[in-house]
Order: sequence, then structure tokens, then C-alpha cells
Amino acid sequence: LKNSSPSAIPHSMLESGYEIVALKSGVNSLRRLDNLETFHPGIGPIAEAKILHVDQHQLARRAARPGKLIVWDVGLGAGANAIAAIEELKHSIADVEIHSFDQTKQALQFALEHADTLDYPSAYSEAISTLLRQHEVVVHPKLKWILHLGDFREQMLRGNLPNPHSVFYAPYSPSSNIEMWTLEHFEKLRTRLGDGTPYLMTNYTRSTIVRVTWLLAGFAVGIGSTIGEKEETTIASNRLSALALPLQKSWLERVKISHSSAPLRGSNYAIAPISDDDFMSLQDLPQIRYHKTLAP
Repeated sequence: LKNSSPSAIPHSMLESGYEIVALKSGVNSLRRLDNLETFHPGIGPIAEAKILHVDQHQLARRAARPGKLIVWDVGLGAGANAIAAIEELKHSIADVEIHSFDQTKQALQFALEHADTLDYPSAYSEAISTLLRQHEVVVHPKLKWILHLGDFREQMLRGNLPNPHSVFYAPYSPSSNIEMWTLEHFEKLRTRLGDGTPYLMTNYTRSTIVRVTWLLAGFAVGIGSTIGEKEETTIASNRLSALALPLQKSWLERVKISHSSAPLRGSNYAIAPISDDDFMSLQDLPQIRYHKTLAP
């Protein structure tokens, strides 16, 4: 079904809003039809999720000792990020909670209905079915999966929501989902996450826009893992010392010459060079001035 025209897509998929696509890697994924965004478009859903999120967050190591491990899975989609984490954490000693956030269940429902074609949901079909019905499921004795439906910008402010140790940040892209990528949103997220609980936040992008936005919102930001042909992704934290490759002053040269380095603001997706004021704010950030010598 790769590169299929609407007339070639089965009627059941058209009704669902998604279609199955074959990636270059030979693995199947799914694509949303209204914005034509393919989920995990590089090496495939589970392989990408493991490198980008699971391995960078060192989930197995962190779950090998008693205590709590809280994961925020922002942009549940078809469930690959959460399932990759579940697979890694199925023998956890820690008490694990995976909190998945999305506006709708449709992508996960589609993945369940096409589990044999997508493969990765198959082993967790029963857990997914329960999650879709009850919004909560105990997947393993020490691992609970919880679904929060609605606008993440509102859901994250709930007082009974535990602070995360890991944030998988995977909503749709800024061009089709601007409200989840603005400076205003990330400033609120940075405030909500606070400084008390150390965390990592990972995303597939290497966009200068996103990195500038995260820095100006108050996150420490670094270069994340290579995934397939993608040389860099992006990782952030509330601890500069948690980043192996933090962005440094030399990176500002790229920001200065880029035509798409202004942080996203407001409700319209518009790319532009960074303003003098925003560039000065970047230069004044402790991360840029002091590099890795800054204490956490």
C-alpha cells in the first residue's frame, strides 16, 4: 500500500483514517491519511522506539532497582513507543507506570485491528483491548499502562498525575499540530515538570526550530541518538549533566544562518530566521555560556 492513491486504499482503511505502508526497511507501519504523516518512517516502529526512547532513557537499568519509574508517552498514536518500553520493562523490579496521552484512540484501535500486518501489537493484543476499554491495564505484575484521553496541555496539569522520569515526546509534527510545539506550551511544560524529579525527554527531530524553542523554554538540550539514516535526534532534560552531547556555543552559528530558527509562537505555523532578541537570549543561557561545566 506504499504511496497508494486514495482509490487504491481499502474502504475500511479510508473510514478509519489510516493506512498500512511498507517502509524502506521492509517493516510495515501506518500513515494518517488527512496529514499524510507516517508513524516511525525510518527503520520501523519498534526499532525506532527502542533506539530513540528506550535505550536513551536506559529504562532497563533504571527499572532494575526498587522504587517508582514513571514514563510519560506523549502522543500514544499506534502504541509502538509504549509497547517497546513494556517489552523492555516486563521483568522490572521497580514499580512502573506508563502514562500515554492522546486526543483519540483511533490509531491504537487501527493498530489492534491490523496487528498481524504490523506485527508489534500482536503479543499485546489483550492488553491493548483492555486499555482501549478501561483506559488502564496491568500488563505485568510490576507494570501498569494508563491512557489519558484529551488535550495534553490540559492533561499534564492534573494534580494527581505523577511527575515523570522519562518523557517520550511524539505528537504529530509542528506543521500539522502547532499547539504542541510552541514556546508558550513548552514553557508551561518545563514549569510543570519542575526541577525536583530528574528526567529525560526525547524526540525524533533534529530541527533547529525545535531545539531553539526547547532551549528558550528552559530545558537543557542535546544531540540524541542516530537512527538509521538520520544522523541526529534531540534529547532534553532539567539536568545539563544528564546529557552526553549538550548543544554548545558553536551550534549558534547554525542558528544564526538558518532561515528557520525562530521559536514557534502563537497558532500559525510560520518559519523565519531568529530575531536579535531571541538570539541574545540563547547566548545568555548557562548551557551555552558554560557548556558541560555547569553543575546540575
